[in-house]
Amino acid sequence: MADGEHAEAFHAELLRRRERGELPAVREIVPAARTVLLDGIHDGIHDGVHDGTGERTPGERTPRERAAGARERFARDLASWRVEPPQREGREPVEIPVVYDGPDLDEVAALWGVPAGEVAALHSRTAFRVAFCGFAPGFGYLTGLPERLHVPRRTTPRTRVPAGAVALAGPYTGVYPRPSPGGWQIVGRMPDPGALWDPAREPAALLVPGTPVRFVAVGAGDGGALALPAPRAGDVPAGRARAGDSPAGGSPVGDSRVGA
Repeated sequence: MADGEHAEAFHAELLRRRERGELPAVREIVPAARTVLLDGIHDGIHDGVHDGTGERTPGERTPRERAAGARERFARDLASWRVEPPQREGREPVEIPVVYDGPDLDEVAALWGVPAGEVAALHSRTAFRVAFCGFAPGFGYLTGLPERLHVPRRTTPRTRVPAGAVALAGPYTGVYPRPSPGGWQIVGRMPDPGALWDPAREPAALLVPGTPVRFVAVGAGDGGALALPAPRAGDVPAGRARAGDSPAGGSPVGDSRVGA
C-alpha cells in the first residue's frame, strides 16, 4: 500500500466487513506498516461429495485447492472495493507516564534543534496512535510525530534495552515491553512497564492497533497514573510478533517489517 494511512483504512474496512459476515473465513487480520496480513483464508465449504471409500469423487477438490480458490476469489473482489479514509473515533487515550532522562536525549535534542529540556515538552504534547504491533509481544509502533521530528536509528544498536524504554526511530515511537536488543533512540522510560503486556488480560497487549496514546512527563520518583482503556470488539491481539526483522534495528525487510 502507498503508506500507513492506506493500511489503516484498509484494516478498518476489513474489520467492518468481517463483522457484517462479508469476508471469507480467516483466522487473523494483522496490520503492519504498509500491509495487512490475512492469515488462514479458506471458504469453509466442502464442495465435493465423498463416496465413503476414502477416495475423492470426481470434481471434489482438496482442502488446499479450496483454500487457494477462496484466496483467488477474494483477491479479485478486493479490486472493486471502495475504502473510505480511516474514521478515528473519539476514544480516550491511554496515558503513559514517562521519565524523560534517556541516554539519547541530548542526541535527539540536537537532531530536533532544541535544548534537551524541550524534548519532553514536544514529545508529550504529541497525539500518538498505535499504527500496528510487532517485534515483541506488546510492542506498539506509534505514529504522530511530524516529519521534522523524525530521527534515524542509532548507528550501533544496543545489545540490551531495558523494559520500559521509550524510544524513537523514523516516524515511530515505541515502548519496549521487555528487555531486548534495540537500535532506537531512547529518550525516556516508563517507570512500570508491566501493563504493556499482561497475558491474563484480554487483549493481552495494552497498545493495540488504533489505540490513541498520550505520554505524560513525570519525575524520577513519581510513577504517575496509567489510564487503561476498556477493551473493544475488533481489537487485534498483538501477541504475535510480526514486524521485527532484527531486534537490533536492522534495515526493514519488505514493507511490513520495521525492526526496533
